[in-house]
Amino acid sequence: MSAPLSDTAPRPLALSLGDPAGIGPEVIVAAWDQRRAAGLPMFFAVGGADILAAAAAVRGLIVPIVPIADPAEASSAFGHGLPVLALPGHGAAYTPGAPDAAGAALALASLEQATRLSLTGAAAALVTGPIAKSLLAEVGFAYPGQTEFLAAACGLAAEDAVMMLAGPQLRTVPLTVHCALAEVPGLLSVEHIVHRSRIAAAALQRDFGIANPRLALAALNPHAGEGGKFGSEETRIIAPAIAALRAEGIAVTGPHPADALFTARARPTYDAAICMYHDQALIPLKALDFDSGVNVTLGLPIIRTSPDHGTAFDIAGKNLADPGAMIAAIRMAGECSAQRFAHARSGERNC
Repeated sequence: MSAPLSDTAPRPLALSLGDPAGIGPEVIVAAWDQRRAAGLPMFFAVGGADILAAAAAVRGLIVPIVPIADPAEASSAFGHGLPVLALPGHGAAYTPGAPDAAGAALALASLEQATRLSLTGAAAALVTGPIAKSLLAEVGFAYPGQTEFLAAACGLAAEDAVMMLAGPQLRTVPLTVHCALAEVPGLLSVEHIVHRSRIAAAALQRDFGIANPRLALAALNPHAGEGGKFGSEETRIIAPAIAALRAEGIAVTGPHPADALFTARARPTYDAAICMYHDQALIPLKALDFDSGVNVTLGLPIIRTSPDHGTAFDIAGKNLADPGAMIAAIRMAGECSAQRFAHARSGERNC
């Protein structure tokens, strides 16, 4: 395992490959190709050197692949090629649009190694490529998604890792994620809303440099329940959670009817919208910022971002994938890492 670099040395970001049959390899090489124009921090990919070279050829890009044995070597390599850390014993062919077990095994090994390097400090942050959860399950992945995997890898309970979707125009946090819509009311509680909102507020301070984060809590029901006519969750659960958060000094408003919360007039009034379920958070984010949306995991001891899209097997290998979300994820990981470092140093000076 690599040793952490010194505080004064620039540390690269670690990029996990994602499923090699998806668009992950394409958008990684495209991000390196656009690194200067996009102002991206230094990064390296974990595994899949031959796959990345093939993906670059598909896109007609000249992306020299530079094998490295240690993240510290990325600094000298990044200017003239894409640094790729070898994963001995984990090979797979480049078969865009045709996922298989070998590719899933490579995706899992890449994710595990990139996470370890972030935890040890050898990498400044982790950027994860898109995976196919069903295929990963066949090779031993026992988690609903990468967020839950990362919580376990960091020694945290799943509820302590909070998903936030972030784009240029909006940030949203879904309080419930991969579950049936019919299950959502039973999964909501005052404690759950307070816990996850508290994590979101702290992360906005620590990783995004927002001194006094403003949270807007969405209602669950139409018209915020309209006085109980359309449901009682707003009065029984959401309003008490808001009162508890305010008592802690967190700036929070709501519950807001979701049909008005994401308008151009409303968005400037808050820093993140806390949403009750998956699609309530993801639909507005993707409608506004689909090609630049980033999935950020809040509450971890490491920085983790990911493009807010899937493997897109249907367009993989066709030179159609837009690298904008991967570029945004890399940029945000670098910015959050710098903010967290500055926040920690500020805390040390104030001790």
